[in-house]
Amino acid sequence: MTQRPAFLPTQAPRPWYRYGLVWMVLGGPAVVVVASFITLYLAVTRPDPVLESRPAPVSAPTGLAPAMEARNHAATAAHTPADAP
Repeated sequence: MTQRPAFLPTQAPRPWYRYGLVWMVLGGPAVVVVASFITLYLAVTRPDPVLESRPAPVSAPTGLAPAMEARNHAATAAHTPADAP
């Protein structure tokens, strides 16, 4: 009588697609590829609208007037303490 060694499997090996880990490893990149094609489709079929540019307001809002005045004064240095009367 021939005795089978203990380290050999008792069942036939399963095919590769029967292992869940294989589907997890292959599923991640497959989902990314599908999502990229969906994103491409959305980008091509629904372009963003073109916005018209508006000129900037000439005067600053009244709430920012003191800050704008201080900034302009600091940048020009038109009046220094030595010039004070």
